[in-house]
Amino acid sequence: MEALERIAINTNWIPMVLVFLFSLIAVLKVIDAEKLRGYFLALFNRGFIEDEVEEDTSFFNSFYGVLFVFSSTVLALTISLFAAEKSTRFPLNFSSFLSILGIVFGYLIVKNLLEVVITRLFFINKQLRFFVISKLSYLYSISFFLLIFYIVFLFSPLNTSSYIYIASVLFLLRFVFHARNNKNLIFSELFYFILYICALEIAPLLTLFKLML
Repeated sequence: MEALERIAINTNWIPMVLVFLFSLIAVLKVIDAEKLRGYFLALFNRGFIEDEVEEDTSFFNSFYGVLFVFSSTVLALTISLFAAEKSTRFPLNFSSFLSILGIVFGYLIVKNLLEVVITRLFFINKQLRFFVISKLSYLYSISFFLLIFYIVFLFSPLNTSSYIYIASVLFLLRFVFHARNNKNLIFSELFYFILYICALEIAPLLTLFKLML
């Protein structure tokens, strides 16, 4: 109950962030409504991801830039709520949210740039294109669902633990679907896949949570 009370007291800034997120969705719809629907359901639509791979569109354009900002902001909201629930030292206020947003934004940019550099440096861009695009697509897809459940959490009797449980299930689904759709590549290069997961996926998140908690 203490965690819920602390969260209730410090949520005046959240509507402003939600308005910002809905504004980003509106911009995405104006740019490409069909692609927006595709990314919303990408978690359950392998065909859309295959179309994205075949289309060979650069991720450095306005649509993907806005989608990246949207996803980063939703993830920052989720991580902020998790940190506030698990640690009394972490206040759920706008300042702490901006700090988390900066870390998430910087982490994702660096990780994505490293992936681009590595795949092109070793001339494996074509072999790993589906792997990279599916990973990003699933992340973008669960970001929409995280936002929906976040709004439900704010305006319903659900407690923070329920939202964290739902978020964990979504991330687990992302991992399962990504592993299933890339199983041939993963099992053929299992050592490098485990190294990648530990170095670029798990270690930074554990470091972040350790600093916050």
